[in-house]
Amino acid sequence: RMLSGYKPKSNVKDSYKILELEEGCSLDDIRNSYRSLAKKYHPDSGSTTADSEAFMKVEEAYRVVLSDVATKKKSNENNEEEEDQFKSKAPQHRHYLSFEGVGFGTPSQREKQYMQFRVDRATEQVLEYRKQRLESQYAVTDLMKAKDVRQSKKVKITQAVERLVEDLIQESMAKGDFDNLSGKGKPLQKFSDCPHIDPMTHNLNRILIDNGYQPEWILMQKEIRETIERLRKSIVASRSKLGGPMTPYRQKQWNRICEQFTEDIRKLNKRIDNFNLVVPILSRQMVHFSADKEIVRAQKTYEALME
Repeated sequence: RMLSGYKPKSNVKDSYKILELEEGCSLDDIRNSYRSLAKKYHPDSGSTTADSEAFMKVEEAYRVVLSDVATKKKSNENNEEEEDQFKSKAPQHRHYLSFEGVGFGTPSQREKQYMQFRVDRATEQVLEYRKQRLESQYAVTDLMKAKDVRQSKKVKITQAVERLVEDLIQESMAKGDFDNLSGKGKPLQKFSDCPHIDPMTHNLNRILIDNGYQPEWILMQKEIRETIERLRKSIVASRSKLGGPMTPYRQKQWNRICEQFTEDIRKLNKRIDNFNLVVPILSRQMVHFSADKEIVRAQKTYEALME
């Protein structure tokens, strides 16, 4: 039997025979065969065929076969790398190194064919360029036509609305709906006596202001001024209700009123910050109100009223 006559460091062929394999088998076949024989001969397997000497031979053969497979694999990889390097360095045919690979025959014949090829290619590029220009012009023209159509429709609608309004005005005038208006037949009254202001511009501005079209900062400034006046009147009225001299209970009431007044002033100062961000004129910016100074002012106002 091969296992009984095995000598350590045997050749590769004997190792394959011990593992009951043939050269060229896969790694999975080698591993499966080794496991099968190891179970069969391992001293601790409890099998009737257990043999420590045979197991050592199987293990040695397994190592030799694995080493042989690894050597062959590395040799094949080196051969493939050398082949790839040879392919990359191999000179190409001169047919593909000149004239962009165009034409066939002798070099002079291929040169003529290449010249004709360049002429044809240039002609095609010119035609493609002209085609693109025409297409872009037509696209722009179509857009202009569509825009003109929309604009004309818009003009027609606007003119129709204006004619309708004019017809309604004339109809109302014919009925006498405007006869009872005050100032009929008189020019518009000038809102300003200043000769340096254009009356029409002044009137238009006044009409816009009267209808709520005021700049945001003007409205905010007006609101801030109205708020501080309301707060001042409110704290003076509260102080007047408490009277004097104040008892400890009324003093606590007055302290609560002052705390609420301080909070209202803080909110008002926050609105002043927002106002200063939007006001277009630097000289129109506002400063914060001091709650302490306002309380002292309210106390003095109350004392003046009492006197």
